[in-house]
Amino acid sequence: MSFEPRIVGFLCNWCSYTGADLAGTARMKYAPNVMTVRVMCTGRVDPGFVLDSFRAGADGVLVCGCHFGDCHYVEGNHKCMRRIAITKRILKGMGIQPERLRLEWVSASEGARFQEVVNSFTEEIRGLGPIRLKEWAFVPEQVEAAAAAHGE
Repeated sequence: MSFEPRIVGFLCNWCSYTGADLAGTARMKYAPNVMTVRVMCTGRVDPGFVLDSFRAGADGVLVCGCHFGDCHYVEGNHKCMRRIAITKRILKGMGIQPERLRLEWVSASEGARFQEVVNSFTEEIRGLGPIRLKEWAFVPEQVEAAAAAHGE
């Protein structure tokens, strides 16, 4: 039996979600492994969302947002980039490979780029194999303390 990864994708409403829609309406073929969650801005993707995704059984988490200079909320993608760096350090400390979390910039007109990102990330997670988490406690205070220590 082959392993099919479960991936949670947090997509910016204004750019990446529209890029995904373009890929779909253009009938571009891409892996069906990503379960999308539309967020108004990737700057709102909290490290807790990522940790909850892994705890709920995701093998990977993909965050897609607007290119720099295109964010409808001006600095949301910069905030997201900082949070993803912090989240990767948290994941590593928990024994989860940081490669299981990916951040990409996909605009509304980049359906083909969305297709490529989803396919490549799915293959990368497939290569890593299923995530094997031991029982771990999700302590929101620790995530908040780590974020506060880095100016979030």
